Amino acid sequence: MSETLGDPIHAHAPAHAPAAARRIEVAAAVVRRDDRLLLTQRPPGGPLGLQWEFPGGKIEPGETAAHAIVREIREELGVAATPHRVLALHTHDYPHGLEVEISFVECELASIAFTPSPAIHATAWCRPHEIDLATVLEGDRDFLRGLGATGS
Repeated sequence: MSETLGDPIHAHAPAHAPAAARRIEVAAAVVRRDDRLLLTQRPPGGPLGLQWEFPGGKIEPGETAAHAIVREIREELGVAATPHRVLALHTHDYPHGLEVEISFVECELASIAFTPSPAIHATAWCRPHEIDLATVLEGDRDFLRGLGATGS
């Protein structure tokens, strides 16, 4: 399920479901550099190891997607981020039982001189039509298809 949004990103903090529901809300940073998008690769291990994704992470209780992006980008890449607007909202159910609601947030970075945390195995600037969707987290694939990516 996906929804395109045009509302300002700072509008409100999302309502959080109880942890037992296995549903989490995440914010994904959509960072562009010329005709390329920034993707990060998860470290090896676990069911999602070495998968590519948009940088970002879990929206903590009381946070907006904008606050989560600023915090997560600082933690993961060691740079400041300026969120602009929510581009889309997608929901994905993973086979291992986790449901994620992803806010795809357009943003700018203060620098591309990253200092990646251990949560980041690699970074890449990719043209959407060159991305192999089979190597990307399932939850990000529909959004990437909308940007011109093809494949699985």
